[in-house]
Amino acid sequence: MTMTPSRRCRTIDCTLRPAAPRTLCVLCTATALALAAALSVVRADEAQNAAALSHATALSAAFRHAAEVATPSVVVVRSEAKPKARPGRGPRVRGDNPLQGTPFEGMFPDGLPEGFEFQMPEGRSAPRSGTGSGVIVDASGIVITNNHVVEGADEVTVELADGREFKATEIKTDPESDLAVIRLAEAKGLPVAKIGDSDKLSTGDWVIAIGTPFELETTVSAGIISGKGRELGGVRRAQFLQTDAAINPGNSGGPLVNLSGEVVGINTAIATSSGGYQGIGFAIPMNLATWVTGQLIAKGSVERAYIGVQMGPLDTRMAAKLGAAGRRGVLVNDVVPDSPAAAAGVQELDIITAFDEQPVQGLRSLQEIVERSSIGKPHTLTVLRDGRQMTLTVNVKPLPGDLAKRGRNAPLRAEAGEETYYSKDFGIEVRDKSSVAQDAYADFEGVLVDRVDSDGVAASSGIGPGMLVRKVGKKPVASVAEFTAAIEAESPADGVVLQVRTPRGNAVVLLKK
Repeated sequence: MTMTPSRRCRTIDCTLRPAAPRTLCVLCTATALALAAALSVVRADEAQNAAALSHATALSAAFRHAAEVATPSVVVVRSEAKPKARPGRGPRVRGDNPLQGTPFEGMFPDGLPEGFEFQMPEGRSAPRSGTGSGVIVDASGIVITNNHVVEGADEVTVELADGREFKATEIKTDPESDLAVIRLAEAKGLPVAKIGDSDKLSTGDWVIAIGTPFELETTVSAGIISGKGRELGGVRRAQFLQTDAAINPGNSGGPLVNLSGEVVGINTAIATSSGGYQGIGFAIPMNLATWVTGQLIAKGSVERAYIGVQMGPLDTRMAAKLGAAGRRGVLVNDVVPDSPAAAAGVQELDIITAFDEQPVQGLRSLQEIVERSSIGKPHTLTVLRDGRQMTLTVNVKPLPGDLAKRGRNAPLRAEAGEETYYSKDFGIEVRDKSSVAQDAYADFEGVLVDRVDSDGVAASSGIGPGMLVRKVGKKPVASVAEFTAAIEAESPADGVVLQVRTPRGNAVVLLKK
């Protein structure tokens, strides 16, 4: 009985005495492990920060390298248009004093004598000047810029990044793509841009824009490719690259450059409600610019191919009706008689899905592929007809001059000789009602819509061929001449109201960009 407690105590004592050092050892070990883990985290963070800094430094170096490579070939383009006499002569004045309100008013205090008339002098336009950008593509002094930078200019001066100035001796333009080529006087050995392949660009690729925004020379801004294949109503023959690199007034004509310093686009336009940068800019792909300017340099004009179809967009309902699996391709609304398409056997309601095995995404896609194809050689045209795929052979021809010039605000003659009028700004062509039998409109005055641009303002507002335009704003229009005078006084940016009639009744339509 007496030994048991003693043994227990000894057992307990022997067990407890070594416990403190062991516990301390465990605590020390845990602390050391925690410190090691914390140190490891710190080192990992430092490694990550170092890696991130290394990547950022490398990207910064890439931007710097691209700018250093491309900047010497970027130029400032200054254009000047001298005052010009406005067409026509001033109004004839009879009876009243034609000099009233001038220092010579006293010459005719009682007005002109009976039988005399006074011809007022013709007016003159104000002088105009502007600044844009450009890029040198040949050491002998050939510069690419936008057509709208030099359009209507009497004198063009080009300033290089090193301060040298040259006068332009020759300017060749292509308004359809908004591109121009300037040849400089007595230039040689100029810095030349490296040309890249714009077809290799993908959405998300880094690019820089170089130019002269707001006359701030050799300004560089960075961004990415935000989209491809964009369409702009003001340029009928180009699909644009979209970028968020800052583009402002004065950047037009300057290069869009990849990180290798290669020019992949020509900066052309911005989408803005304020007139300045709002994150959306557009550039002409360099592959298209090279093709257009190559022809301007070699021939002074651009020869485009055509197949001779009138096309329309393909929406989901129409695609389903015609047996197409999706919305890829374009719908043939009409085939021009005696055209390459007619000879190839293309029919109305065919869906063109590919040209030379290149997929057709939409109207501009097909137009661009066809226009740049080789003339006089056979090409394959893939179409869907009644849900069945067919391959046709088409020999493209040069775009006829009368079709190439369409898109300018000038009266045209229809095939039968009737006068028509085409407004590029609104994308609509009209003819006199009397030129076409229309029993539905027998009791109404107006002009008939002959055609609309599928990507124009009129089409987007619901205007289509066969409608009768009765009024432009509040002005009745009973002839092509009256419609011409009324529509030319309007602006697509401000908008214009058309009062129209269809076989179903009257309607009011707002045309506005």
